Amino acid sequence: MQLTFSPSPVLVTGAAQGIGFAIARMFREAGCAVTVADIDGERLRDGAGTLGVDARVIDLGNRAAVHAMFDEWGAGGAPRIVVHAAGGTCGQAGKPLTAVDEADWRPIFAVNTDAFFWLAQAAAPGMRAAGGGRIVAIASGAGLRPSLTGIQAYTAAKHALVGLTRQLALELGPDGITVNAVAPGFVRSNPTTERQWEAMGKDGQHRLVASIHTRRLGTPEDIAGATLFLASDQAAWITGQVLSVDGGRA
Repeated sequence: MQLTFSPSPVLVTGAAQGIGFAIARMFREAGCAVTVADIDGERLRDGAGTLGVDARVIDLGNRAAVHAMFDEWGAGGAPRIVVHAAGGTCGQAGKPLTAVDEADWRPIFAVNTDAFFWLAQAAAPGMRAAGGGRIVAIASGAGLRPSLTGIQAYTAAKHALVGLTRQLALELGPDGITVNAVAPGFVRSNPTTERQWEAMGKDGQHRLVASIHTRRLGTPEDIAGATLFLASDQAAWITGQVLSVDGGRA
């Protein structure tokens, strides 16, 4: 099956590295007009140059900044596919419940959950005017079960992201806008996940891989392929779904 993408152009957030970059590259290879966005300006510009795509350096947790970006595009030029791959743990490590403060809690919600809401809010009018669109969130297995990271804010934010995906699917479905999420398993895709992998030690790494049906970790390309499917014309009647892409978990 050849995937096609009538609703274009495409915006991919969190595209400075890892999964977001792989998604942007795969859309580009499919012939889509792609814009990448991230708060990490240096890495983003390097990646955008490699792919030959437009780049927007932006704090996606800032509602005004997100809306200003879409206002600049205008209804006619705004993306009709939006993939929110920005997120993560903001460089944090797990702490005991009583040691977590607002400085730990709020940034994780801002980039994982708030940003997705502001993006959907800003993108929806243009998608409605164009007759439809696709919105895909990169969630996590931590949005479906406790997180291996031990970071309370991370699993809470990803659970919220899953709930928001389903709520927006209900609200936007009549306008031809589908909203879905991909929930990756553990993927070594950036410096943070590399630190998590090393922190597991050899025994922990073995236990993790042994708990996966396919007996291997995922790759950014595994996640990108699932994302492109949900954004494609072929997935037009799929919405409100959370697709686990984790190799199967015991």
